Amino acid sequence: MIESTFKVWKQRVGYGIADLSCNLVWQLISLYLMFFYTDVMGLPAYYVGLMFLVTRLVDGVADVLMGLVIDNTSTRWGRCRPWLLVGAVPFGALCILAFYVPDLGTTGKLIYAFITYLCLSFLYTIVNIPFCAMLPFLTADSKERTTLSSVRILLGSLGSTIVAVATLPLVATLGKGDQSQGFLYTAIVFGVIATFFLLISFRNVEEKITITQEKMTLARAWTGLKSNKPWMIFAANIFLMWGAFFFQTGALVYFFHYYVGSTELTAVIAGISTFVPLLGTLTVPLLANRMKKRHVYLIASCINLIGMAVMMVAGVNHIGLIIGAVILSLGAGQRTAIYFSMQADPVDYGVWKSGINTAGILTSINGFFGKVAMAGAGAVIGFLLSSGGYVANSVQTPEALLAIKTCYLYIPAGLIMLSMLWIGRFYKLDDNYDAIRADLDAGRNAQQESKKENQTITI
Repeated sequence: MIESTFKVWKQRVGYGIADLSCNLVWQLISLYLMFFYTDVMGLPAYYVGLMFLVTRLVDGVADVLMGLVIDNTSTRWGRCRPWLLVGAVPFGALCILAFYVPDLGTTGKLIYAFITYLCLSFLYTIVNIPFCAMLPFLTADSKERTTLSSVRILLGSLGSTIVAVATLPLVATLGKGDQSQGFLYTAIVFGVIATFFLLISFRNVEEKITITQEKMTLARAWTGLKSNKPWMIFAANIFLMWGAFFFQTGALVYFFHYYVGSTELTAVIAGISTFVPLLGTLTVPLLANRMKKRHVYLIASCINLIGMAVMMVAGVNHIGLIIGAVILSLGAGQRTAIYFSMQADPVDYGVWKSGINTAGILTSINGFFGKVAMAGAGAVIGFLLSSGGYVANSVQTPEALLAIKTCYLYIPAGLIMLSMLWIGRFYKLDDNYDAIRADLDAGRNAQQESKKENQTITI
């Protein structure tokens, strides 16, 4: 019993620690890369926003191709797991290179930033898409998937919290007043840790669900996806949910540094936005056992909206902003945890409906949509900042301050409201999922019995 419990938690922690690794780099990019480009590297905000848009769209194509690669991967380690080993070291290396300031002119720096950011995004795809696609292969149990997702969010949020709380102090300490050196040394710290934990994750996880099928092609993937209505509804929501998230993370440093006028509060709110979601995540398995997943999603989104409203009313009052950030982050943690649990269910529906397992391509397209949302958010932030007359390291115009607040609060609130309307109205897979899962389990058991009978006859 003790050994069994140890194996279960070894799997859970091994799965979650990969998200911690990814989030060490992802959070560094989400919170600080645009600020690094504009205020440290000295690149124009408009061109940075355009670069984010182009890079994410190009990288999104790589996501889809990676999905096909996963669905055609067959090794003794499984479909998804070996890619953690392949991508670990170069992923950490590109994290470091992305935060290096070359001794070049503006054009040269733009080209360098584009190349390193694109390569880092590609390496993120190599490790993150297989990791996200892995859940349906770890277990067929819906409750265990929710637990795995919750552990993933807990450890992933821990990684995000470390970055949010430690980055600026590390930059100041390691750089000794030189932000360019400070960001480089900080990226070295996080890049090395991310590589190490990805290797640990590769060692600890085990893909227990094996599925043998025909070679996956785009045509075959389309056959499986076009009849998967629950996935289409889920995928469309990615633009709304993650769009709101990327607007907030992309504008956070600008909002508290320029609009609120407190560098100290920037680190506090960044820490809250990554630590408090842990508390929200802890409630998700309990809630998911008592209500449908979409209802958990709607409740979490409502809590998130209440937090945004408090921050809107607070203005520049520090206490009000902190209270609002806590409420906002609590709902965000719940919503993200249930989102990752929900993501695996359309894979099962697709197998039940068409007999084709599209876990890799489905997850990769979800990742592509998420990157389009991130690209769009980055481009809009850059455009609005430029339109408002934003100038790095200066007192901002009222128009620039309004643009910053719009990106941090108003646009995310609108997107979350649209997300709630969309999921509440159209996502109905929860109503039939238990019956679908029972059919799949019955079919798998029948196949195993048939295989045993054939082996007996052969003997």
